[in-house]
Amino acid sequence: MLTTQQIAELAADLESFRVERKESFKPVKGAVEEAICAFANALPGSNLPGVILIGVSDRTGTPTGLAITDELLREITDIRSSGNILPFPIISVYKAPLAGQEIVVVEVEPSHDPPVRLRNRVCIRVGPRKGTASRDEERVLNERRRSWDGPFDQRPVHGTTLEDLDLNLFKQEYLPSAVTPEVLRENGRSLAEQLAALHLASPDAVPNVTGLLILGREATTYIPGAYVQFVRFDGPDMTDPIVDRKELRGPLPEVLRRMDDITSAHIHVATTVAGATLERRSPDYPLAAMQQLLRNAVMHRNYETSNAPIQWYWFSDRIEIHNPGGLFGRTTPDNFGKPGGNDYRNPNVAAALYLLGFVQRFGWGIPNARKACHDNGNPAPEFKFETSSFAVIVRARP
Repeated sequence: MLTTQQIAELAADLESFRVERKESFKPVKGAVEEAICAFANALPGSNLPGVILIGVSDRTGTPTGLAITDELLREITDIRSSGNILPFPIISVYKAPLAGQEIVVVEVEPSHDPPVRLRNRVCIRVGPRKGTASRDEERVLNERRRSWDGPFDQRPVHGTTLEDLDLNLFKQEYLPSAVTPEVLRENGRSLAEQLAALHLASPDAVPNVTGLLILGREATTYIPGAYVQFVRFDGPDMTDPIVDRKELRGPLPEVLRRMDDITSAHIHVATTVAGATLERRSPDYPLAAMQQLLRNAVMHRNYETSNAPIQWYWFSDRIEIHNPGGLFGRTTPDNFGKPGGNDYRNPNVAAALYLLGFVQRFGWGIPNARKACHDNGNPAPEFKFETSSFAVIVRARP
């Protein structure tokens, strides 16, 4: 956190390209997002955080008298997890005094995982120039990524080649979801360069963990636990007869769609007739809740040190999902599923699933699952946290 003196110096230094000053927030939210993206990319390589001062005149460096409310601070903080900027930027948002008034300070750390994109654009700032990175500038950001130790899902999987990926899936589904049509039309990059730019391979064309999980023809060859084990029991115990059993393997988009199909097929819908024509259909489980919880399991599981699959057990009275990997980062049992309590073991996998439409908004999966259960008349989901595992139990609608 900057000192009061440092903030005053940055506000007054109208020539500094480390600083953006904005008189307000809501009318210029898009410009603030662009500045965060550009500071996160840190193309000049200074390794110093960028600073955005909100409630400060860009012409004079003096405060504008903007009302600094908790709601304003929350809206600015939400930029991090809105999904518009990927991979997630590291920002600090706080109030600070300037010339006897309050302003908002946003500090943006240089990303260890460039290029960072705002709605599929790589925003940069080099001296007075602001805009979208050129092909050569984006290559510099890709090369810089090699020098950082990133999360496990970013690591290249040595021994693999691009032939281990379903490149038709990449070209027909992933690429159009991740890059705007205008950029695609002007895109002169090779396939290897496109995969690297979208964090699915290293700059030297070696698929990384995310690339294998999202596009891999058989990811379990290199990541043994990358599959889902589904079992339906004809009773409340694991000793009861098995009605259905499946192992779901392949690219995650296909696995998630098969999970939706299985859920829909196994949900029972009760129909009651009121009067001559009125019917009320009441499923024993809400599809929306199961989608959120299963996708959460795929997105947050530990792919690095566990060879166990995600275990999805469907009993006559409940559904259990057991996930390798306990709570991660800043998430605790107390803040789990609450604003500010989410963290990402696999940030690149999360970003890929967001781009493909399987995640609508980061940090809202658990609250949405709870709401869907409540609205359907199910008990609230039960979460069990262990050091190296995580489980959720959803009980059938009474």
